[in-house]
Amino acid sequence: MNRRSFLTAATATATAAAVTCATPFTAHAAPASRPTTDRRLLHEWFTATHHSMEAMTTELGLAADKIDVSGSGTPAPSAQTSPTNIGCGLWSTVAAAGLGVISGTTMHRRLDHALSAVERLERAHGFWFNWYDAHDGSLLTTWPETGDPIRPFLSTVDNAWLVTGLRIAAHADPTLRSRVGALLADADWSYYYTPYDPADPVAGPGQLRGGYWPDKPGKGEPTGHHYGALNTEPRMASYLGIADGSLPTEHYWHLFRTLLPGAGQEQEPEGGYVEIDGVRVWEGHSSAVKALENYGSFFSKGLSDKSVLPGYDVTKDFNTGSVPMFFGGPWFTSLLDENYPDIKGKWAVAPVPADQASVSMAGGSSLAVSADSDHKAAAKEFVSYLTGAKGQADWFERTKDLPANTAAWKSGDLATDPTLQIWRKQMDTAKSTPSQPKLTEITSKVDAAIESVTQGKSGAKAALDKAQSEIEGLVQ
Repeated sequence: MNRRSFLTAATATATAAAVTCATPFTAHAAPASRPTTDRRLLHEWFTATHHSMEAMTTELGLAADKIDVSGSGTPAPSAQTSPTNIGCGLWSTVAAAGLGVISGTTMHRRLDHALSAVERLERAHGFWFNWYDAHDGSLLTTWPETGDPIRPFLSTVDNAWLVTGLRIAAHADPTLRSRVGALLADADWSYYYTPYDPADPVAGPGQLRGGYWPDKPGKGEPTGHHYGALNTEPRMASYLGIADGSLPTEHYWHLFRTLLPGAGQEQEPEGGYVEIDGVRVWEGHSSAVKALENYGSFFSKGLSDKSVLPGYDVTKDFNTGSVPMFFGGPWFTSLLDENYPDIKGKWAVAPVPADQASVSMAGGSSLAVSADSDHKAAAKEFVSYLTGAKGQADWFERTKDLPANTAAWKSGDLATDPTLQIWRKQMDTAKSTPSQPKLTEITSKVDAAIESVTQGKSGAKAALDKAQSEIEGLVQ
């Protein structure tokens, strides 16, 4: 089960996203502003998702880690479950009641059943271990699918999601509050906390450990890392601890909005330190802000048109001289040569000036072998040829598409043509397109940010902050 972001107020009593529960066993959906067709579609999606949660819930009442649908029989929930899985099962039940998918009575019955199972689970230091048997609640010490040993671990982030689910359940069903309160009485988040040490902020960062293996004396053996970034899911533990008073409020300011300079990131942040609530806080921003400011200046200074007609072809105006330069990729080289032979040799390619570093995205196509192919060996051999140096050089000769294999650049025009060498140098800092199922949605948010700057509707930082907040929920 993939963890899903679930926002909750930083108070002792959590609320379930857009779902509020006004009275015991009665939940109401928040007013919706979307069109009726959109609300209906979203409701269908939620209903289907909740049905999958129901199918993954064992007779013990716990949501399993995953479900096997590969066979021809009834899908079977996995043997294992985690605190995150259990927490997700709890808030899914509350949300289902809030949206009318199940009744309030059914919600109470399921929450009561799940809570009874959680009360049986073995704990240490007030927190739950990473893996349990979803069917009998026993602590797992061997992985069910392989038999590999499991060293019981107390995860910060997994416990945060279970505690969140328990708080949501208690808020939705007041009859469960005393039992949930008893469970959480010993869940002291300071267990994971390393106090801030101004003399050694690396050893004492004022942040939460990733977790502990409690089989060692005292608190146990800690992870070698702390959770330092604010915009990641472990912040749920920070919110819960600050809300219940087990963590100092200054902890919030010791979480990084951007990584500190020199932390090894590809883009060094810009900004400076400020004091907030007595805490020295690094208020930085990505160098992408500076890059977008620079790009936006072409439009604010009137060097580029703010809008063009659909289907606009910049090469036509480049040919006439009305556009003296433009940003483009290697495909424009052949387009200009083929469409405007009269200006061949009268133009040149130059890299875009960089500040501390430059990064570009490498495009292309994916090669795959079908799982049900009758000729897998031949297909793999063909893929091997296409991706090898000889095949890549041959492909360039036929299509003029630049090779991804750098070994192909060692002979012929690829090795000697000065224009091609500029594109070759760019490959040294190029990055492959991220493998993200929602990449189209992600890039549309970035495009919207760029457009808002080029149209003079927003500053670069505000536009990118907005895009960042919208993209967080899309990245998997």
